[in-house]
Amino acid sequence: MVLWDKATVNAINLKAGSGKYIVRGMGSKRTLPHFDDLVILPAQISRPAIDNYREPCETTTVIGRRFAEQPLELDLPIILGAMSFGALSREAKVAFAKGSSRLGIAVNTGEGGMLPAERKHAKKLIVQYASGRFGVSSKYLNKSEAIEIKIGQGAKPGMGGHLMGEKVTAEVSAIRGLPPGADALSPARHMDIVGPEDLSFKINQLREITDWRVPIIVKFSPGRVGSDVKIACKAGADAVAVDGMQGGTGAAPEIGIEHAGIPTIAALVEARRAIDEMNSRDRVDLIISGGIRTGADIAKAMALGADAVQLSTAAMISVGCIMCRQCHLGKCPVGITTQDPGLRKKFASDASDRFVNYVSVLGRELKMLTQLAGLTNSHNLDPEDLAALTSEASLMTGVRLAGQ
Repeated sequence: MVLWDKATVNAINLKAGSGKYIVRGMGSKRTLPHFDDLVILPAQISRPAIDNYREPCETTTVIGRRFAEQPLELDLPIILGAMSFGALSREAKVAFAKGSSRLGIAVNTGEGGMLPAERKHAKKLIVQYASGRFGVSSKYLNKSEAIEIKIGQGAKPGMGGHLMGEKVTAEVSAIRGLPPGADALSPARHMDIVGPEDLSFKINQLREITDWRVPIIVKFSPGRVGSDVKIACKAGADAVAVDGMQGGTGAAPEIGIEHAGIPTIAALVEARRAIDEMNSRDRVDLIISGGIRTGADIAKAMALGADAVQLSTAAMISVGCIMCRQCHLGKCPVGITTQDPGLRKKFASDASDRFVNYVSVLGRELKMLTQLAGLTNSHNLDPEDLAALTSEASLMTGVRLAGQ
């Protein structure tokens, strides 16, 4: 590491010149331990491989069997992560909704309320219940296939959502209940959820509003993961979602993105251990997010104990994102994270098809790795199917170091 590299010098000058901390989109630029530090162990004679071309592999995933009358059923263990209308353009939201329906997966509204066109095109829609409560109503909750109580987010742990006023158009403001042009700043915590008992009350309240029909998911940033997950299990959550440090965002202070939270693989293992210690493995599902890019990432996450994954940044890249990190300014040159009518016209006309192609390939990659490990169901992957390539990853995950 170079202590005084160009990026550090530039950051100091920006702060000195403006008197403001740096806000940007996307996630951490740091090199952190990740799924690439693990490999799948192929089956040979001790366990025969399964023929990827001739034999089936099961990837069907059910979230919320604990209490929900109508659990969330997915064809793949993949959910399109929370990205709000306002952070994303109408065109991007609709493209993802259409694509998710074709794929048999779910899409998350994010914390900005429900875009009617998104509900129209998404067969499986998770609505987010965040601290800002933008667009939240009984009608909003009852139009969902699942509810996610957002306590935290990987790229801005311990902080509320942040949508710049430049992106709060008349349409966005109508859905969020804000004046046009006003910054949408969510509180760092729910005003009515400040402890374990409050979370239990809130989960029960949401169940009553929806007649116990849909699963209740509780989402955390990667902090004191074990303690938080145990509280959610005890409070009656159907599922827990943990967003690792490699997660993305539309806008957040850079200091939080880079220096708060723990890596996704560490958060995943800690969450899995907490659920198991609560004897809730078959009752509380675990969803992980934060840097999911490939079918290999998904297979390794499931081997470490995830029941499903959420992906967002990769989904944006699949529909044209060029990683310019201008999300927070609303100047996205490809029409994804902007409300500017001129820039929105640049959104790819084939975006939904591209998203479907990408996620379909992820599914095929997941099946391939499951079968070469000698298994016929991706949910049967476990830590014994992995080896760690670095001592750091081995210590974080408990996975045996390769060659040991």
